Amino acid sequence: MAVKLNPNKEIVDTIKEGLKKTGGYCPCRTERTDDTKCMCKEFKKQIKDPNFEGYCHCMLYYKTID
Repeated sequence: MAVKLNPNKEIVDTIKEGLKKTGGYCPCRTERTDDTKCMCKEFKKQIKDPNFEGYCHCMLYYKTID
């Protein structure tokens, strides 16, 4: 298992800029809670799932199954 940044630099730059503007909260979500602080609770849960492979909600991170 590996978690990597999206290989698309434009997406990464856009999301990182959004994170700066929101104080580290997922820029794709309207609520600002501990659950939406990057790396969000949803993706942390997906990382723990041995069968999950894919992007986090905002597409900043990608989890691979090796």
